[in-house]
Amino acid sequence: MKKILSGFLALTVLLGASVNTLRADEGMWLPLLIKRLNYADMQKHGLQLSAEEIYSVNNASLKDAIVVLNGGSCTAEMISSKGLFLTNHHCAYGVIQDNSTTEHDYLTDGFWAMAMKKELPAQSMTAGFLIEMRDVTDKVLGEVPITLSGSERDAAVRAAIAEVEASIKEEVEEHYDIQVRSFFEGNEYYAFVYETFRDVRLVGAPPSYIGKFGGDTDNWMWPRHTGDFSLMRVYMGPDGKPADYSEDNVPYEPKHFLPVSMDGVEKDDFAMIMGYPGSTDRYLSSYGVDQELTVRQPNTVKVREVRLALMKEDMKESDEVRIKYASKYAGVSNYYKYFIGQQRGLKRLKVKEKKQQLEREFMNWVNSDEERKKIYGDVVNDWASGFKETNETALYRTYLNECVFGSEAIVMAWRTSRLYSALSAEEQDQAQIDALVSDLRSRADKFYKDYNMPTDRKITAALFNFFHEDIPADLQPEFFKDYASKFKGDFNALAEKMYDKTIFGSKADFLAFLDDPKAKTLEKDMVFEFMNGFLDHFRGAVAPQMAPAMDKIDNANRLFVNGLRKMNEDKNYYPNANSTMRVTYGNVLDYFPADAVYYNYYTTTDGILEKEDPNNDEFIVPAKLKELIENKDFGSYGQDGEMRVCFLTNTDITGGNSGSPVINGRGELIGCAFDGNWEAMSGDIAFEPELQRTIAVDIRYVLFIIDKYAGARHLIDEMNVVSHKNEEQPAPSIETTTKMKKEKMKG
Repeated sequence: MKKILSGFLALTVLLGASVNTLRADEGMWLPLLIKRLNYADMQKHGLQLSAEEIYSVNNASLKDAIVVLNGGSCTAEMISSKGLFLTNHHCAYGVIQDNSTTEHDYLTDGFWAMAMKKELPAQSMTAGFLIEMRDVTDKVLGEVPITLSGSERDAAVRAAIAEVEASIKEEVEEHYDIQVRSFFEGNEYYAFVYETFRDVRLVGAPPSYIGKFGGDTDNWMWPRHTGDFSLMRVYMGPDGKPADYSEDNVPYEPKHFLPVSMDGVEKDDFAMIMGYPGSTDRYLSSYGVDQELTVRQPNTVKVREVRLALMKEDMKESDEVRIKYASKYAGVSNYYKYFIGQQRGLKRLKVKEKKQQLEREFMNWVNSDEERKKIYGDVVNDWASGFKETNETALYRTYLNECVFGSEAIVMAWRTSRLYSALSAEEQDQAQIDALVSDLRSRADKFYKDYNMPTDRKITAALFNFFHEDIPADLQPEFFKDYASKFKGDFNALAEKMYDKTIFGSKADFLAFLDDPKAKTLEKDMVFEFMNGFLDHFRGAVAPQMAPAMDKIDNANRLFVNGLRKMNEDKNYYPNANSTMRVTYGNVLDYFPADAVYYNYYTTTDGILEKEDPNNDEFIVPAKLKELIENKDFGSYGQDGEMRVCFLTNTDITGGNSGSPVINGRGELIGCAFDGNWEAMSGDIAFEPELQRTIAVDIRYVLFIIDKYAGARHLIDEMNVVSHKNEEQPAPSIETTTKMKKEKMKG
């Protein structure tokens, strides 16, 4: 999923709407501030909970049921008192793949643990819980003048953050993690305290024919018929604290878990999402939009298209390679298609031109006051010159990521950099070397399990060719130009030579190196030479060239947001996403994507059969699912003779929100968010209130697959499944229901 200029006046300019007509579907709000900024409006939309029931430090609240996976790659939600959580199938995809073999292909067949002892380790996953957040802006910026910029400002802010983190560390549990994060482009700072658990296990996942139904074709599209969900469980040590995987660990007991609603959704119903959106850029300038459209996005798409085609060639030839590269392919493909859609959206909506209009209005406000001119007068000029100066280096950074570090062997070589430094030191620290070797051994197990050297070699050759052809010669490293000349531009031959004797081409060779690690071995390895050469060139030549311009841009961003909020002091603004917990709310809603085209707010299993294509892996329907649909054997999960699959809300999400709970006005789980819609791909830079939609899998379809398809009824029995149809009394408080649910589970 996905990435923006905000605030009510900004939207007036961007979207041509009056302030009074703006709706609350836009915004990624900090839950700490909900009571002050949003609560009254949320009640108007249909919220029945108190602000304290959404976010509280002292009592159980919704925030305690929200899980951040791997520090922000995805979101999940607790759904039982025994550590069970729900997230997306694509969020658990790597874990499913890790546990898959040609003999036990859980990607194809699905997996369901019929007892806790049968659950599979999720070795690459952590589950974090937010304990509290604090506004520490005054402590960080109290002694920092607004006009201070560049390295001086960075140093002052870093020192203040270190003091804040150290102070909080003294107040909280020793094993808690403390992070201080920047908001509003460096104008505010908040501290976050987390408890992170390291023992996570796979409990259940539908086959990819359900969990990825529609594949790349349907990705980012509506209507959608994908059962994008998986179940996992968090374990803790017997002492109740985070622990490494062990058979002695016990299921985690959350402070709160979400009741699961059987009531379904109707148009205009209240919907709220809590999760960890990764990154947005809604304060991006018109100059930044231009760079996205002309440099970064089109070149990313061009490179990834070739990379995907080469992967697919080998995946079609071998089931072993298909399993190894399934997760990598999905990751590369996801944002390949996203950038295509975002480019179209930015152009269609004329986002650059609308941002230019906002910038003119901002400068009119600035120029009307001499004191403002002293502080904000250079903002737009600094953007203009800064982005002009970084266009070439922006292409270099894009290709460094996409072409150089698109090579898997080079990534593995990079992971040995710290070991190389330790081996090269005048006075070697054997304990440090041993620790680094041990870490690399464990990394090697996962890396080589999913690695195919011939595939990586031919992809590397193609990526190097892109770099050679597209990066200006005066920006290319000398060693790379020398090799290109030596091999007469034949990068297949160059890659053949690189991979011929490298220690990174196979697990056996890499482990043999770790048995007797020497700096000279790495220095003589061509893959390591290329990794080190590219990074040295970037650090020594490219980064210094772009640093002054980047500082200029960052400072202009900070001052613009600071001034914009002062220009509109009576407006509520929300910060860009940065992988911290946010709340977004709105309603279940249909939409009109184009002239004379209407999309309903939900889909049904009828659409699964309409899309079925036995000759296309993306649209195969498992025989048992087809039988259930044709017989309308939906159990108690259907509605009016239909089985609903997915639904839409107008909530504001992006990448990192994958797996986030969609919650009704009572605080109950009604769906699991997994995607956005194609027509709103520009949403990470400019929100589109008439078009932007969140796609969620209906929780009743999740229960239907678990129960009727997989026969894993015991997992549903572990949940607190509720229905309020025909009830007139209000829902009990979260604190009361949490106690009731835990007592029920223990009983």
